Amino acid sequence: MTEVSAQEVKALREATGAGMMDCKRALAEAKGDVVRATEILREKGLASAAKRAGRAANMGVIESYVHFNRTVGVLLELNCETDFVANTDEFRDLARDVALHIASLSPRYVSREEVPDDVIEGERKIAEVQARDLGKPEHVLPTIIEGKLKAFFGEVVLVDQPFVKDDKKTIQQVLDEVGAKVGERIAVRRFARFRVGDENA
Repeated sequence: MTEVSAQEVKALREATGAGMMDCKRALAEAKGDVVRATEILREKGLASAAKRAGRAANMGVIESYVHFNRTVGVLLELNCETDFVANTDEFRDLARDVALHIASLSPRYVSREEVPDDVIEGERKIAEVQARDLGKPEHVLPTIIEGKLKAFFGEVVLVDQPFVKDDKKTIQQVLDEVGAKVGERIAVRRFARFRVGDENA
């Protein structure tokens, strides 16, 4: 299978609005050909490339949240495609909810693409050692490792975390739901979380 870079996946995702793993699979299937990968996503109904291509989510708001005891604070940039949507109550409410979520669950990265390769490889090795220590058969190790990696991403990656107000949905699903309602792509660009006395928060 063709190796694809995180940058290629991110670019295809931004262009099509499709999910990160769908973009990765499509690029691998297309042997790195972005045009063909876009076609594959459209054929599978996973992208609305005609609508999304060339539309950057570079409008939006900066939202802040400070916990009631003033020991945790968050600054968040939430993006959409137009000022009109950025000024709606629905978008502002979403920004507040995501900032609250970040304060509560302390993600380390916005997306999987931001997780350094060495961190992923380290988690992969830990998962393999744990599975082997439990005496799991060789043929099931890849499945177990991928499951543990998925759980790891669900702990540290914002868009993969279960939403603090409704844990049946991930943050990405919440963003996509609001995006579908307003007819625009919505994305978290960046965030900073501060905790009193903790330089790494």
